[in-house]
Amino acid sequence: MPDPVDSAKLAGRASAEAAVAAAGGSDGSLSAPPDLTAAAFFDVDNTMMMGASLFHFARGMAARKFLTASDLAGFAWQQLKFRVGGRENPQDVQASREQALSFVAGRPVQELVELSEEIYDELMADRIWAGTRALAQMHLDAGQRVWLVTATPVQLAQIIARRLGLTGALGTVAESEHGVFTGRLVGEMLHGRAKAHAVRALAASEGLDLRRCTAYSDSSNDVPMLSAVGTAVAVNPDQGLRDIARTRGWEIRDFRTGRKAAKIGLNSIMGASAIAGAIAAGLAYRRRDRS
Repeated sequence: MPDPVDSAKLAGRASAEAAVAAAGGSDGSLSAPPDLTAAAFFDVDNTMMMGASLFHFARGMAARKFLTASDLAGFAWQQLKFRVGGRENPQDVQASREQALSFVAGRPVQELVELSEEIYDELMADRIWAGTRALAQMHLDAGQRVWLVTATPVQLAQIIARRLGLTGALGTVAESEHGVFTGRLVGEMLHGRAKAHAVRALAASEGLDLRRCTAYSDSSNDVPMLSAVGTAVAVNPDQGLRDIARTRGWEIRDFRTGRKAAKIGLNSIMGASAIAGAIAAGLAYRRRDRS
């Protein structure tokens, strides 16, 4: 079994290389003279977007019959365990990894890109948090580059970034040969420590001063990334991150409405409703096929 630290570093480097290559050195998203040594890094799931981007992608795949209702239910269960429990164990991480690979193994890279474009419009565009989007725009207005940092496939992450007018994205890199996914990851999923390695690798490549950079996330799993920069902001935080933010004096921004402490459980309730709806939709597609 590969060393988990080395695997995380490999994932981070691969993600940074893919991000730089896709961005092409362009600062066209900036609305002010470029500030070359400062940048902002945004987690996606429940930070920039309501819910899990990979789950929304799975719903879109199920609607197109690339996945069965049973596949979707299994994936949804893993997502729900993560959101409700707030912690992970190696078995769950491995299961999530295998599920992520199952989406793309043997498929052309271009097919994933085209599907991602469609599914973003159908299931993700209306789920962007306006408050978080405004924070990203604040950095662009200051001449700073803005990067998404997410465990979702880098192709999907880059589409989300482009649609939001951001600089680019760091995401999970799946290995491909001759334009077809092999079913293996480069390193591991971009999660936890791997996100921090990706941010550091990008900073080294782009000449960023991490002390002048800002990171945003909702999850205590992203503490390594938040700790890698000079300014950390907890957005819609889970209870673990809320406690850490208070202890460390990090700013907290909560764009969920109305319930103070009860808001912390909102994502889980929303997730359960989305899962139920998605499974029902998948079953409906199957029933329609039989009729």
